[in-house]
Formats: sequence, C-alpha cells, structure tokens
Amino acid sequence: MKLKRVLTAAALAGGLVACATSPLGRQQFLLMPAGQMDEMGATAYAQMKEEQTLSSSQGDTAYVRCVANAITSTLDGSQQWEVNLFQDDSANAFALPGGKIGVNTGLLKVAKTPDQLATVLGHEVGHVQAQHSNERMSLEYATQNGLQLLGSLAGQDSATKQGIMAALGVGTQYGLTLPFSRKHEAEADIIGLQLMAQAGFDPNASVALWQNMAAANGGGPPEFMSTHPSNETRINGLRARIPDVMPLYQQARAAGRKPQCQR
Repeated sequence: MKLKRVLTAAALAGGLVACATSPLGRQQFLLMPAGQMDEMGATAYAQMKEEQTLSSSQGDTAYVRCVANAITSTLDGSQQWEVNLFQDDSANAFALPGGKIGVNTGLLKVAKTPDQLATVLGHEVGHVQAQHSNERMSLEYATQNGLQLLGSLAGQDSATKQGIMAALGVGTQYGLTLPFSRKHEAEADIIGLQLMAQAGFDPNASVALWQNMAAANGGGPPEFMSTHPSNETRINGLRARIPDVMPLYQQARAAGRKPQCQR
C-alpha cells in the first residue's frame, strides 16, 4: 500500500515528476520517486542474495569489490554501495538503484584485466546514474500495466514481480529478458567511459573488453547487452569516444588515482 500511495501521488504531480534530464542532456519521463526506486533495488538485491549462490572465493570477491569501489568512489553523494560476486557461469553483471552491484563469476573469464572489468562496471553504474530503470518502470506504469506494477517484490513469484525485476535490469535471473534500449545502452557506454577514466582505469581497455565479449558469444550479443551485438560499429563508437575521456584518465592518474586491484 505504501508503494501505491507514493506512485499515486507521483502520478498526480504529473509534469513536476515526469520532467527530468539525463546526465548527457536527454529529456526523460520519470514518474517514480528516486527513494522508491532505491527501495525496490535494495529489495530485489536482498532477494537475489537469498536465491542465488554467492562465490566462496574471498580473493575474487575482494578483487571485484576493489574495481567496483574505485568506480563508485568517483560519484557525488554519500551513497554506500554493496558489491557481491555471484557463483554463476554467465558473463553478466548489473547495478541497481539503492547502491547495489552484482557480478557473476563467469564475467571474470571475459573481462580479463581490472581495466576491462571496470568497463563493464562503469557501464552498469552508468545505467543507474542515468535512471534508466526509472524510465522503463515509468513508461510501463503510464502506458501498460498501471497498478499491476504496484505489486510487492516480496512473496510468491509472479508476472508482476518478473516485470519489476526485468525493468530493474535483473530479469534474466527470473526468466524474463528486457534489454535496455539502444539509447540507454549508448548513454551507459559514454557514462561508463567517463566513470572508469575518472577512477584511473584506462578507457582503451573498453575496446578489448567488447572484442572479448564478441568472441565469447560467437559474434552475438553479450547476455546483458542483447539489444544489439558487440560488433565493429559498437567498437568503433567506443574508439571515437576514447579521446574525449583520456584527459579525465590523465587527470586521475596525475592526482594519484591508480587502483591496485589484483586477482
């Protein structure tokens, strides 16, 4: 009922809530209060920790947390991020509103260096920074399922729960895939490059990462990037953006940001 009251108030507020701008200046339609998105992200993450197996490797977990913490330390605000490594062979990772990051052990076979792993985590945190889950949830709420989206994440598995999980970006664990759109992926690519550069990771590693992804998937799309494949068009797009963020990388290194993350 709490979620229903909050969303009803948000819908009545109309334009005041819906008008927003992404970090890259794109106009956005956002109905969901940020605090409610954080609560939903935290709830979904807690359920995943109950239902999925965490890695028993303390070394690998510390390594993933080192890279993730270096990325999130560049962000404004006092958000504390929780990072966990899940025992799962798929090359996947995600970040959720509320400061939650998950990495699958299978990703470490593809992201072979700290800089390559930072490419993925920067991209995933970029989705959160740009409130892409909020956009997807808001559009679904406004145009399709309406009050059905107000169902609780807790309790029995349901189509409503699957839909919320998918909108948050973790639907594959629950049998429902809802890839981010091309515009969301493009934004997350750019924001991710900026974040990794500011953290002191080499943006040039992004090209090698996506080449590894393409090879691991036989030229097809990585599981969490399935809107479009990691082809030459995507890699060329990253190459074109790298010169824009190299000054951020050089400034970070000059300021002593040199993450010492070793597996």
